[in-house]
Amino acid sequence: MSTEASSNYIFKVVLLGEGKVGKSSILLRFVHDQFNKNHLSTVQASFMNKKINFDNKRVNLNIWDTAGQEIFHALGPIYYRNSHGAILVYDISSEDSFDKIKVWIKELKKIVGNDIVCVIVGNKTDLIKDQKLSYDPEPHLSYAKSVGAMHFLTSAKLNENIDEAFLEISKSMMKIHDEKQLANASLNRTGSMRRQLRVEESTEAEEMTEAPTTSRCCGR
Repeated sequence: MSTEASSNYIFKVVLLGEGKVGKSSILLRFVHDQFNKNHLSTVQASFMNKKINFDNKRVNLNIWDTAGQEIFHALGPIYYRNSHGAILVYDISSEDSFDKIKVWIKELKKIVGNDIVCVIVGNKTDLIKDQKLSYDPEPHLSYAKSVGAMHFLTSAKLNENIDEAFLEISKSMMKIHDEKQLANASLNRTGSMRRQLRVEESTEAEEMTEAPTTSRCCGR
């Protein structure tokens, strides 16, 4: 990930979730503002890019949409290694799809580290609006809080909270990046000061070693 003058950011974000939870639909809605109810399941992985601007800063998101089918799970680490953020999607009508989120959270923390920004997304809230589903988000909200993740309820079909989820993950990734930049700058200044001090001490020692000595002979 790189920046220019701390105003341009490039982040890698990975979409994780079981098959048919709506990952590809979320990505299609975010990048192209489109929804295709006949969208085919992703095979292995697909890639899209989206540039967003806010607070006079430009964020370039490289987004990987991974396959949710069980046979592709072993390939997951290949795609989310070196990611700065992860959006983990479950279908609010499928508790099993939420249980898989817990597995991916553990893998992400293990492989990428605790600095990765995680957003958990409960997709297909349009099912509630169609009065086809009764849904209590509280257990899922509690879990998200316990692992330090944000939680959004979305509908790719109705375009609800899609932009908000990507905006918030971008803000969090920017914050972590800026904090690291400040910490590195501080370490560099401290290291420079220590090197300068050692040079000064070394120079002073050399001057003392090379200083002429005066000897006296015959009582003079």
